[in-house]
Amino acid sequence: MARRGMVIDLKRCIGCHSCTISCKAENSTPPGVYWGRVLEKEEGKFPTVKRTFLPILCNHCKDPACLDACPTGATSQRPDGIVVVDYNACMGCRACIAACPYNVRTFTKEITGYYPTGLTPFEQRGYQKLQEGVVTKCTFCVERVDRGLEPACVQTCIAGARYFGDLDDPNSEVSKLIRERYSFNLLAEAGTNPSVYYIT
Repeated sequence: MARRGMVIDLKRCIGCHSCTISCKAENSTPPGVYWGRVLEKEEGKFPTVKRTFLPILCNHCKDPACLDACPTGATSQRPDGIVVVDYNACMGCRACIAACPYNVRTFTKEITGYYPTGLTPFEQRGYQKLQEGVVTKCTFCVERVDRGLEPACVQTCIAGARYFGDLDDPNSEVSKLIRERYSFNLLAEAGTNPSVYYIT
């Protein structure tokens, strides 16, 4: 079975946030809930100011700390390495949020619409797969992956900065990029073996 993973090219990322928006649209996350974000940093002084961008999302770790912390088994890991949450089993204790070193899980206290006039048809349809009082996070768009498609953020990235594939296949594009370019994981010292790699 393939181990799914993602490579993000920081040289290509332009901080457009199309990944953030496509994630919200694909997964119908309510206001204030972002499964994928782009952190921004400004360095230097005029006239040599430089801005850098760091997209972050669930790292779908090979040894996820959230899995061991979950007391109900709501957090599980698929054979392909994707870490998912069963909303019906989640009791909202947020132990997984405390255990995750990447701060990429969200507790959804309540689901509200974006407009005071009520839920739009898009929200009414999308919110059917969500629940209140549970923890949510990036799923690598498992519904798309299971249909042979890429995650929404990968497909939408206008700069071509994201790659998705099988980390266990040495001939896959993601494996070649990790091997041939300087690559790193965020907080590798946490010992979770992330499946998201960054290249520069």
